[in-house]
Amino acid sequence: MTFDDDVKACAALVQRADPDRFRATMAAPVAARVVLFPIYALNVEVARAPWVTQEAMIAEMRLQWWRDALQEIAEGAAVRRHEVVTPLSRVLSPHLAGVLDEFVAVRRWDIYRDPFEDQEHFDTYINHSSGSLFVASAQALGAADENVLRDFGYGVGVANWFRAIPELEKRGRVPLLDGTTGGVQQLAQYALDRLRKARSNRGDIAPEARPALYAGWLAERVLKQAIAQPRRVAAGTLEPGEMRQRLSLMWTVASGRW
Repeated sequence: MTFDDDVKACAALVQRADPDRFRATMAAPVAARVVLFPIYALNVEVARAPWVTQEAMIAEMRLQWWRDALQEIAEGAAVRRHEVVTPLSRVLSPHLAGVLDEFVAVRRWDIYRDPFEDQEHFDTYINHSSGSLFVASAQALGAADENVLRDFGYGVGVANWFRAIPELEKRGRVPLLDGTTGGVQQLAQYALDRLRKARSNRGDIAPEARPALYAGWLAERVLKQAIAQPRRVAAGTLEPGEMRQRLSLMWTVASGRW
């Protein structure tokens, strides 16, 4: 696999729309970047699909387009020419294409304004969005236990969800089942526990797959802040400073202790 024009286009898309994952990927070996950038570009495209139109049917069609593309990859059929789909087809196995299909399908929640039905519904959303993205990206690089990846993905997913809450509320969504300070603290603690559980089993992630987990380098700090000062979630003040972000990523990469 080479860093061709399609991969460069994926990298540029991630750089514009998802600077955290762009930084994390640039800290990875070049061989890993060729795999990660198409997957993260898919994440950008899917994440924004429900928000670029007020028409629910059009948003549904945009998500279905990506599900159809992933089905082509999963079935080994001729894959449509596209700057993200084409390089994606070179890095995904049929199984991982299926994993990312559920990643796309769960984002239908973003189209509508209905709140989550219950805790199971919320957990499914986080598991299939953040968790499935980590499964696909890590296993595309090397051997990695799915349970460990989903524990890690849940912790990172909740941390990123907390960071997104002010914008979600601005757009008329109801992002939490329990938005009280106690509810925020309870969810943050559960997410932190799963993050730490994943780290206690880091031996189940091969060295080749670990660069995919660099993308969660901010999660622990965010979750700890949400526990200590839950009102910062609604206030949108969970973002660490630029220098702290850089130092934290450097430590993660140098230590290998994602």
